Amino acid sequence: MTDNTPNGEIEVTPLQMRKALGRFASGVTIVTTAESEDDASVHGMTANAFTSVSLDPPLVLISIANRAKMNERINKTGKYGVSILATDQEPLSLHFAGAAHQPDLVRFVWRREVPLLEGALVHLACSVDASYPAGDHMLHVGRVEQLWYDDGHPLVFYTGSFRSLELLRDDPWGF
Repeated sequence: MTDNTPNGEIEVTPLQMRKALGRFASGVTIVTTAESEDDASVHGMTANAFTSVSLDPPLVLISIANRAKMNERINKTGKYGVSILATDQEPLSLHFAGAAHQPDLVRFVWRREVPLLEGALVHLACSVDASYPAGDHMLHVGRVEQLWYDDGHPLVFYTGSFRSLELLRDDPWGF
């Protein structure tokens, strides 16, 4: 990127933050919650602001925009699910991001009264341990109550586009 400032520094604005942090490759998740174990009560959204916090106790964190309906829903239910998507689930990511309307693709698996997406690489059923305001987002730390995972290729997001993951080595570090 070319820049006209004397030191080559870029002004820290929301747009420049998005451009800079978009260069951090992330997996793609769908965060879900429901008031009852009924598909009609499910609310979900695509999120890549997700991270592991602790192994013992098992904690994960999601960051949700304050204006998102998901914050109110998570506060009401006290639980949420995280489905880490596989490469072939890009259409589901677009559906839950509101970029494409494809409800016929959506199939849920229920774990601990939490809806998770069928076919995802990972399912995490979480109860809210704590929530913290952080700028224009709310951080929800969830205790993982149940998990499930499978092998496959993850859906990756980088610089505003979905990507595939190329393995440079096939000898994982003890996994």
